[in-house]
Amino acid sequence: MRDPILLSTFSIVLFLCTISNSSAFQTVLPAITTATTNSGERAFSSDLSLWMTSASSEDELKSRRTFLGVATASVLGSGFMEPANAFQFPEIAGKDKKSKPRLGGLPSKIRGVVGIMDELQRDLMQERWDLVEKYPGQFRSYVPVFTTYTDSAFPSDEPTDQGLRVALRYEVGRFFASLERLRQATTRRSLNEAYTAYADMSLHFDRYLRVGGLYTYYDSLISTEPLFTNIPDNALIFSDPKKDPPEVRDLVVVTKGPDKGKIGIVIGIYPDGKGNCVVKLDRYKGLREIRVLPLLWVGKRLGEQDPDDVFLIPRKS
Repeated sequence: MRDPILLSTFSIVLFLCTISNSSAFQTVLPAITTATTNSGERAFSSDLSLWMTSASSEDELKSRRTFLGVATASVLGSGFMEPANAFQFPEIAGKDKKSKPRLGGLPSKIRGVVGIMDELQRDLMQERWDLVEKYPGQFRSYVPVFTTYTDSAFPSDEPTDQGLRVALRYEVGRFFASLERLRQATTRRSLNEAYTAYADMSLHFDRYLRVGGLYTYYDSLISTEPLFTNIPDNALIFSDPKKDPPEVRDLVVVTKGPDKGKIGIVIGIYPDGKGNCVVKLDRYKGLREIRVLPLLWVGKRLGEQDPDDVFLIPRKS
């Protein structure tokens, strides 16, 4: 069998010399043909003698063209091309995996609840009980939306999807349990109970958005507290939480913890004696995060302040 490397080397030299009509071919060819040892290679080299003399007839020219085709073919079939022939395109990653579920407009519908929660906050804090009474029915119409999104966004039997479905169903259950408490408090016209129920609704809905991947942004900043390392506490203007603790509806600034420096409004104070309150932070990219914080970490903002933006939402006629 012919040595593929030897044939490939010869074929390349032959091809280049033929194109350029270089006399170097006359010198290189004998060395290559002499190096062949077996009968097959000698037969191959004897055919090359055709190229060592000038063409004297049309038949010889045709023979040379034929041989050039054979030589070129040997290059294409030689070991020089084997790495390219051996190359395989990689499999498309994840082609066997299940495609991403199509959710249609479900995420937008669920985010639409944000606006309803803002309107409820406005009406509740202005003690418009006649309007607050209408919200429970409006929220219950979203039960199929929550259920469909939970089952569609995480449909597989993988442990992660199963865990997420359980977590989302839990938050939905707590949300509607808080809604029922709000309905009962509204019937009794109990403002503090209504505030607490609304605060819990806001908290569980916020957790649903987070667990369900419905937040419109990702905040990589774990804590803002290091940003205030070299800044004295009196740089933040607020009343002393011990002497003048905030109440529901007060505009506040977070004075300690990972949310230090962020501003918002108190929407509920838990009556369990643990001294915790629920703060609705100011809007960012259409959403308002909910935090449960110790009252001692929250100070009332001083001076003239713009009202919370929910009070700027016009009522529908």
